[in-house]
Amino acid sequence: MRRSDRIVRLTRELMDHPGEPLSLTDMAQRFISAKSSISEDLAIIRSVMESDGEGTLHTHVGATGGVIYQVSLSDDRAASFVDEVKESLEQDDRILPGGYLYMTDLLGKPQMLRIAGKMFARIFVEKEPNVVLTVETKGIPLAVMTAQYLNCPFVVARRDHKWSEGSSVSTNYVSGSEKRIQTMSLSKRSIHEGARVLIIDDFMKAGGTVKGMTGLINEFSAQVVGTGVFMETAEPSDKLVDQYVSLLSLTEVDESARKIMIKPGNYFSMMEGTIHV
Repeated sequence: MRRSDRIVRLTRELMDHPGEPLSLTDMAQRFISAKSSISEDLAIIRSVMESDGEGTLHTHVGATGGVIYQVSLSDDRAASFVDEVKESLEQDDRILPGGYLYMTDLLGKPQMLRIAGKMFARIFVEKEPNVVLTVETKGIPLAVMTAQYLNCPFVVARRDHKWSEGSSVSTNYVSGSEKRIQTMSLSKRSIHEGARVLIIDDFMKAGGTVKGMTGLINEFSAQVVGTGVFMETAEPSDKLVDQYVSLLSLTEVDESARKIMIKPGNYFSMMEGTIHV
C-alpha cells in the first residue's frame, strides 16, 4: 500500500473513532505495514491536525500501544462559526409572533451541528463525561453530535413516559420561561449509578429545564459534570443554573421594530479559564 493511501485511510479511521483507543498493532495488521511506518504516518497526521486546530493524537499506553484522536477546533474557526450563525439568526424574518425566534433550520444542518458538537467536545472533554443527556426537544441532534465526538452514549429525557422505555424515574420542574409545572422522565436503564453526565440543550431562558434535568440526574445518584447550551437569553440574567457554557446569547427580540440582537455566548471566556461545576 502506498504511503499516501495509508495516511488517508489512517486519518479516516481516526476521525471515524474520536475518543476511542486505537491499537497500533491492529492498525499495522490492517494496513499490512510495520508499526514503525504507522507511527511515522501518525506523526504526520498529528502535525497537520494540530497545525489546523482540528484536534490532536494522544499516545495510548497498553499491551499493544496505540493512539486516541481527540477532537478540537481552533479559536479562529469557532469565532467564525459564531459570527456566521449570529448573522443568519439576526435576519428579521426569523421573528415569530410573540417575540420568539425561529432557529429550527439551523439545528437541522449537519455541518453546523458538527462544528457546535466539536466546540462542546473541546471544552468538556477534560470533565470526562461518560453520557450526554438532553431533553426531548430540537437539541437532540446537537447532543448526538457532541456525544459522538466525546465517544460516549447519549440519552433523552422524555416529556411523557413511554411504555417502551420500561421502568423510569420522573420529576416535576418549573419551566423557567413559561412558569408552569412540567414533567420529564428517564428510563432507569439509561444511566448507571455514579455516571458523569454532560447536559446539552438547544435554548435556555431562565434555566428551568436544565435544573429539571439536574434534579432528575440526582435521582440516579449520578453527577452532572457540565452543561452546554446552543443559545441562552441575556434576560433574565439571574439563571436557575449556576454554571453553563453557551455558544450564543440572545440580547433582544423587538417584534415591533423587527430587530434581533445576538452576541457570542460565554464559550470563549470559559475556554480561557477552568470550568467549575
